[in-house]
Amino acid sequence: MTFKTQFFIPTLLITLVYISLANAALPQRVNDQTVTSLASLVEEVSPAVVNIRVSQTVARRNSFDNEAFRRFFGLPDGGGRSGMQEIASAGSGVIVDSERGHILTNHHVVSDANAIQISLKDGTIHDAEIVGSDPATDIAVIKVDADGLTEMAIGDSTGVRVGDFVIAIGNPFGLSHTVTSGIISALGRSGISRDGYEDFIQTDASINPGNSGGALVNMNGELIGINSAIISRTGGNVGIGFAVPTEIAGSIMKQILDFGEIRRGLLGVNIQTIDAEDAEALGNDIDSGALITGIQADSTAEHAGLQVGDIIVDLNDKKIDSAPQLRNRIGLLRSGEQIEIGYMRDNKSYSTKAELGQKRSQVVLGEEIHPGLAGSTFLVASKLRGNGIEISEVQEGTPAAQRGLRAGDLITHVNRAPVKSLDDLQEIASRYDILFLNIRRGDRTLLLQIR
Repeated sequence: MTFKTQFFIPTLLITLVYISLANAALPQRVNDQTVTSLASLVEEVSPAVVNIRVSQTVARRNSFDNEAFRRFFGLPDGGGRSGMQEIASAGSGVIVDSERGHILTNHHVVSDANAIQISLKDGTIHDAEIVGSDPATDIAVIKVDADGLTEMAIGDSTGVRVGDFVIAIGNPFGLSHTVTSGIISALGRSGISRDGYEDFIQTDASINPGNSGGALVNMNGELIGINSAIISRTGGNVGIGFAVPTEIAGSIMKQILDFGEIRRGLLGVNIQTIDAEDAEALGNDIDSGALITGIQADSTAEHAGLQVGDIIVDLNDKKIDSAPQLRNRIGLLRSGEQIEIGYMRDNKSYSTKAELGQKRSQVVLGEEIHPGLAGSTFLVASKLRGNGIEISEVQEGTPAAQRGLRAGDLITHVNRAPVKSLDDLQEIASRYDILFLNIRRGDRTLLLQIR
């Protein structure tokens, strides 16, 4: 039977959903004391968890947007368009700095919000604003101006073990401050979102809309994760949930607060996964790794002495089995960090130390450019791809997907004019209802019409 990952977020191919932990057996002893209840722990940490209500303006669409329907019902051109509508959604968050009013939550809870309100355990409501957000790790920081807040201590997620008991607190189905329990099922999970940077804590979890952004708490009352995603065949509970560990969430928050942006590490290589057969053909006796197929000029990789044809097999003493794994590991580090790379060259092992550069990308949603591009996400391509605008995501069933666009496509020209920046693309799209996109897809060049 086929399993699928589901997330409820408009701009991803998979959809972020809200999480709450399923019931699990109570731990018998904690810190050498017999446990009969978690009430004291819950009473201590619950005031730090908030309910989040978000209002958004989205395009309202119906059958009358279709030209055939408009003609059938005798409507004028454009008469059936439904315009915009206001919608509301709910999620959860965790106060981590009571003095400054900083709250950790998920990016997908607050993305594209027109207004955000949080409600505390005592029922008081406050307006909030976004300080910064990172879609790649699904972490956001919001801020409230309020007195008397209770914060939750941030724990060390690197010290958690499979089998540890945890509790989750959130806002499932609008049921304020619901508490559930479970265990850590696995660590270091990735591959849940094709385009994200992940190192999830896996826990037994049930689907409960409204728990996204809520707290995953250890038995010491410390925050160890922000609940984010689940895997399910049908959207129902199958007991596999994921939380962003505080090691990552804390790093992202610190970058947002220190720099006002995410300064993600950049190695500057093109890579592909290699197996034992491929490695043997290149004269190396290894089972797996990430083969370097290109190196960006003046990059960290070039300065570290890496060469095309080298096979990266470990990073900071952790084994690398594939190209996505290396991309994920590098993307979760910040620029300026010192790293140690182990690699194979001519069947000999080498290591080198390097300082990561900074990955800068300008991102914009397709619907902000042209209605026919709705459901896509764009970013300026790196020098490794050449000049152009890269499509980083395309959501299934959206206008962008229906018109044949795919993640990874590189737009080089629009209506015969070269595009080297998002400003170029937006300027052309503002002048034309119909766009002809020159697309580079792998070794092919395509021309797609967008209406």
